[in-house]
Amino acid sequence: MIRIFRTEDGIIHQTDEIESGCWIALTDPTATEILEIAEHFHIDPDDLRAPLDEEERSRIETEDEYTLIVVDIPLIEERNGKDWYETIPMGIITTEGALITVCLEDTAVLTAFMDGRVRGFHTNMRTRFILQMLYKNASQYLQYLRIIDKKSAVIEKKLHQSTKNRELIELLELEKSLVYFTTSLRANEVVLEKLLKNEKIKKYPEDTDLLEDVIIENKQAIEMANIYSGILSGMMDAFASVISNNLNIVMKFLATITIVMSIPTMVASFYGMNVNPAGMPFSQSPWGFAIVLVFAAVISLLVAFIFSKKDLF
Repeated sequence: MIRIFRTEDGIIHQTDEIESGCWIALTDPTATEILEIAEHFHIDPDDLRAPLDEEERSRIETEDEYTLIVVDIPLIEERNGKDWYETIPMGIITTEGALITVCLEDTAVLTAFMDGRVRGFHTNMRTRFILQMLYKNASQYLQYLRIIDKKSAVIEKKLHQSTKNRELIELLELEKSLVYFTTSLRANEVVLEKLLKNEKIKKYPEDTDLLEDVIIENKQAIEMANIYSGILSGMMDAFASVISNNLNIVMKFLATITIVMSIPTMVASFYGMNVNPAGMPFSQSPWGFAIVLVFAAVISLLVAFIFSKKDLF
């Protein structure tokens, strides 16, 4: 899909024609759309297809007529009715006439600009627009990292009483998300460092300041991802032991109950033997049955009392 945007008086508008200073957003484009844009701006079609590969690495390449920047951006993916996080590549191509973005899906980074929720950006100021997009990308990582931290806190509360694996699996999914984030953020950091040395992108002194802000924001996201990943890893190890311990407590309780309840069964088994009644205690007494029941109950209560003192219940 091809969408063309242009800012006028600080307000973004979607247009139908490619104009100088416009922003062309390619979202999961078809082969025909890729060739159309490639021919119009004299771009290698492979550079337009590169960000559509989910395994594409972050990098920056400078050609005679355009510059390609590939970075990883965060993405929310719904699985089994829950939101999880991963990253996908996004390509930014700057030419003399327009700025082009290529991505497999609409993400929060791009839709924020499309909906006009980011103030102070102009599609014709391509260098500043690129840096604002990268800054929004780093900020989006930070936002998702805070959500992951809150989710892990909720799961932690559930784990205190849990004997199932569901919560541990959710923690594993969050840890996978953090691994994706950390890997992508480190790759983005390399691209940002190269941008800092690229004079073709960095045209004005204020652009350098903004790029340094982007680098700082990206480093903060890396640190947060590392911290949360370490916490989650330790939490998973600890609560794997907690779940195992909870299960042991349940098994101990069931074993204790089984021993206590087996005493009346043993007494009843002895008195149910097919032997001479004369040899059985209380067999001639009219209160024999009640006496045997009371005897079994007393023994069971005594054993239960001893187990409770040993904290086996």
